[in-house]
Amino acid sequence: MTLLAGYAPDHSSVGTIHLATLLARSSGEPLIVCSVIPSPPQPGMMRVDAEYHQQLRAEAEEALAKARAEVPADIDAQYVIHEANSTAGGLLDLVHERDAKMIILDSSTAGVFGHVALGSVTSRLLHSSDVPVALAPRGFRVKKNEVVRRVTAAYSGTPDQDELVLAAATVAARVSAGLRLAAFAVRSSAQYTTTLGTEGDNQVVMEWAEVVERETNAAFERVRALPETPDSMEAVVGHGRNWDEALEDIDWDRGDVLTVGSSQAGPIARVFLGSRAAKIVRYSPVPVVVVPRSASTRIVDQAEADAK
Repeated sequence: MTLLAGYAPDHSSVGTIHLATLLARSSGEPLIVCSVIPSPPQPGMMRVDAEYHQQLRAEAEEALAKARAEVPADIDAQYVIHEANSTAGGLLDLVHERDAKMIILDSSTAGVFGHVALGSVTSRLLHSSDVPVALAPRGFRVKKNEVVRRVTAAYSGTPDQDELVLAAATVAARVSAGLRLAAFAVRSSAQYTTTLGTEGDNQVVMEWAEVVERETNAAFERVRALPETPDSMEAVVGHGRNWDEALEDIDWDRGDVLTVGSSQAGPIARVFLGSRAAKIVRYSPVPVVVVPRSASTRIVDQAEADAK
């Protein structure tokens, strides 16, 4: 298995390299750094198109040379130029050709610094990829020899998230990291400055938090039955008047990675973000790995098979 990092020919994907380095070093998986360029023109096309294609290839080669200089020597990495009709399609082609287990991408340069921002390529992959997609916050950097220390799974206490929790626990155990389940309670601000009318909302949040705590304990029992378990396990609830506040309400450290599951409404084999998951991704201050339900199942099944 390999990790596939998409590196833009315009040299704007330094965050991709830093996140790919973090994940590759932590997992011990080899890395493929790829620049996707448009397929060459058909025979008989104008000469200017052929010259333009050669220019694009030269730019991609230059970009990969820069990426090679960024990747530390302890990472087993290859550098590839792939031709395709679209960047997203080219990355998916390589996923299947190279048996890659994850696609790693940077945030859009138009996003807020320190948060994940989706661009056209990442948005398409989040609706079409059948392997997890890892996203670096804008401006993401890692220090020398840094590894994943904690895997946080976004959790709401619903049964459809069981596979995500088990997959996150399996990955955390594999990279010798801790596991944290994080639920987020978002309550809109009251329209008035008094507390009149807000007591009902507070009661709903309290009851929801009790349900999450009960389901979290049950989830940890299922994690303990896995062949390998994380170094540590904990659960937290972030509260806020909006998603940004709720995510900032819990602590985040270097070496943290957040995992988010795909929506039940989407196709089981591919990533598809629901509205809550999309907001969590948008406001995350740490790298996010979005996992299709089918991929969660594969991760757990493989771990159980390896233990036999």
